Amino acid sequence: MDDLLQQTLTVNDQFWTWGIIPLIVLTSLVYLVLTRGVQFRLLGQMFRGLREDPGSLPDGTKNISAFQAFAISSAARVGTGNIVGVSTAIALGGPGAVFWMWLMAIVVAATAFAESTLAQVYKERTPEGGFKGGPAYYMRHGMGLPWMGVVFSIILIFTYPISFNMVQANTFTGAVNDSLDGMGVTTGDGTSIVIGLVLASLTAAVIFGGLKRIAHFTQLAVPIMALVYLLIGTAIVIINAGEIPGALSDIVTSAFGVEEFAGATIGTVILMGVRRGMFSNEAGMGSAPNAGATASVTHPVKQGLTQAFGVYFDTLFICTISAFIILTTNPVFGDDEINLVTRGVDAALGGWALQVMALILMLFTFTSLIGNYYYGESSIKYMFDKPYLIYVLRAVVVGLAFVGSVASLGTVWNFADVTMGLMATVNLIAVLALSGVTYKVLRDYDEQRRAGLDPVFTRESVPGLKGLQAWEPDQETDTETVARAYEK
Repeated sequence: MDDLLQQTLTVNDQFWTWGIIPLIVLTSLVYLVLTRGVQFRLLGQMFRGLREDPGSLPDGTKNISAFQAFAISSAARVGTGNIVGVSTAIALGGPGAVFWMWLMAIVVAATAFAESTLAQVYKERTPEGGFKGGPAYYMRHGMGLPWMGVVFSIILIFTYPISFNMVQANTFTGAVNDSLDGMGVTTGDGTSIVIGLVLASLTAAVIFGGLKRIAHFTQLAVPIMALVYLLIGTAIVIINAGEIPGALSDIVTSAFGVEEFAGATIGTVILMGVRRGMFSNEAGMGSAPNAGATASVTHPVKQGLTQAFGVYFDTLFICTISAFIILTTNPVFGDDEINLVTRGVDAALGGWALQVMALILMLFTFTSLIGNYYYGESSIKYMFDKPYLIYVLRAVVVGLAFVGSVASLGTVWNFADVTMGLMATVNLIAVLALSGVTYKVLRDYDEQRRAGLDPVFTRESVPGLKGLQAWEPDQETDTETVARAYEK
């Protein structure tokens, strides 16, 4: 078994080095040029889009807002990758891995923008009056390749609600055990079983409540837990301010192989930074567009910008805090079994902060687990019009929440890397193929803004655009608004 695992790890490293990394770099550079640096020049619009009113459904309830869709995708983004993922990246790749995480986030934000814009363009209406969509839908309607959407959906199910959720569950259990150990309580297999049962019960209570319960839960939980974590991280950075210059120097020098940590070569540094960066912010993987498509916005570009901001929020804010907690508190390199973030918090602030960190990590992983489930539900709905399969998926996710809590996840982490890479490959091919659509839709948005209008998109906005399932002019004023934009 160990030999098989090692062989799989070797193949996986080659797959990422010569396949996925070049593909995501190519896609990101294409969109950087095509959109004229949309992730930089429309930064202000990213914040404005979060406040947009989503309107109401036919039953009088509010539709999914841009902020709620952002919260759902952030629930999957903000979690293990921000703490355990950063810890693993630095432990194995050294401080230089942080540099490549930063660079990746800045460049691939354009790809995140493109995939969520496309998800909005090709979304479908639900019977309740809301929306659904994602990469599978733009593969079907935009490319005319429904089979490609099925392949993507199958890979997504293996990646998110299965392997990623087992990782999240295991991390949740580890956080609770760390908290109990800090209080002097002896832990073991028995406590892990109890924790797993509690986690499975909590997961069932949320996911059997449906999408709106998920949206409302994450809308409340994500900002709170992120704020508390940022406050703790900021406090540690202030306490260890004298160590920041040295940490920055280590990040830069080891990023290019000038200085090595734990024997990590420059190839390992780049690989760990990019791989764990993608695990953390998910840009290019095709996961966030499933949530982004549910938002009720007046123009696809608005949600594309919101999701691009999510990449910044995840990597440049949350992951950076984690990195500075680690690098300013004398980390031990080379051992990926140690959570360097929680060790740094304990060293800087003491046992009480370790308890708070355990709570934050529990919230991070739980919301990630919920967000991961939603992506699986979206994929099931794409492939089958059979409601009972949703309940099967929910039962499987609840069961895996327990299994992941008590399992050894060395193999699962590796399996997750494989499926994550396959998922990104299929999605990036589609995003590249539809670059012309993204360009035309963004041009329409820019032209309306230059005309002094709040951009509104309909099926007539971009001549010749086919395969649209939504975006019919619901009101005459919508059509008039677009017409005035082009007249000016």
